[in-house]
Amino acid sequence: MDRGVRLGIDPGDARIGVASSDPSGFLATPVETVARGDGDLDRLAAIIGELEAVVAYVGLPKSLSGREGPAAGRVREFARELAARLDPVPVRLFDERLSTVTAESNLRSVGKKGKKRRAVVDQAAAVVILQGALDTERSMGAAPGELVSAH
Repeated sequence: MDRGVRLGIDPGDARIGVASSDPSGFLATPVETVARGDGDLDRLAAIIGELEAVVAYVGLPKSLSGREGPAAGRVREFARELAARLDPVPVRLFDERLSTVTAESNLRSVGKKGKKRRAVVDQAAAVVILQGALDTERSMGAAPGELVSAH
């Protein structure tokens, strides 16, 4: 894989969690939470430009059995819109099963409670998604997930 910052994106109905990696693609860290709605794609495009990201991994929600429900359909549409905005930066869908559950558990274990936890859980979920993609990328030697067409 090429050197460069990778982005992890956890698109929720109300907020979008964003995480980034170091240029070597080894460690994911939180960036920010973007409010869903007008201007959200503009902000994501700005973050990608500011960080000079080489790929964006968008978490695709699947059930434990691997099936896709209505939430996955909304994420696929979001990813298509994002890919059109970011072209030529690739957008890839990455299986995010249990990312929010893992993020919540991690935040509880370090003592984050209530509003404080809700304020950062989207970023923490994006970190879990991105770290999974980075680990898979390293073990495979190629970008994991499903490439989203910009057209």
